Amino acid sequence: MSTNEHHGREPSSVYVRRRLWVLAGFLAVVAIVALVIWKPGSTSGAEPEPTPTAKQSASATPGPSADAGEVGDCSADGVSVEALTDKSNYAAGETPLLSLRITNTGDAACSINVGTAAQVFTITSGSDTYWTSTDCQLEPADAIVELEAGQSVESTAPISWDRTRSTPSTCEGERPAVPAAGASYHLATSVDGIASEVSKQFILVG
Repeated sequence: MSTNEHHGREPSSVYVRRRLWVLAGFLAVVAIVALVIWKPGSTSGAEPEPTPTAKQSASATPGPSADAGEVGDCSADGVSVEALTDKSNYAAGETPLLSLRITNTGDAACSINVGTAAQVFTITSGSDTYWTSTDCQLEPADAIVELEAGQSVESTAPISWDRTRSTPSTCEGERPAVPAAGASYHLATSVDGIASEVSKQFILVG
């Protein structure tokens, strides 16, 4: 018998071991490729973590604010009204300018109508009423304002008195001039039904 025939085919266990080594090598290559493609600790495809700025913005969102308390109407006990004139003495031809000041003397805010529809100016001398602003008033308007405690406001558009006597029946015609030459007059006013406690004296010198 020849030498080649003596050795023949190798046992099956040898082939099994060879196949296992080939399989192990293949698995090692696959594992290396996987590590290259999917790096350990990578966040790719995951939900991003909010930044510190986003967290701070979310935590600083203000809650619902409380409703402010309602402001009541001003009353005569909590508001003072003062009659004002631009001068104390007027020479001939000078026209008195009439205005007013309102002060909230209470300890809480209140609302009041300070519009021309709620203002009344009255000029008297002695027991006679010479002029009233509502006798011939044109286009009165309302203006509601809120006065804080201790706040004062003055009218920004003074009324000019033409030194004549007024009545509702003389609005269209010429009205008679009032006495001058040192005659003394008093201005009183009211706002939203609240009257000035003290009148403002002024004199028509000429």
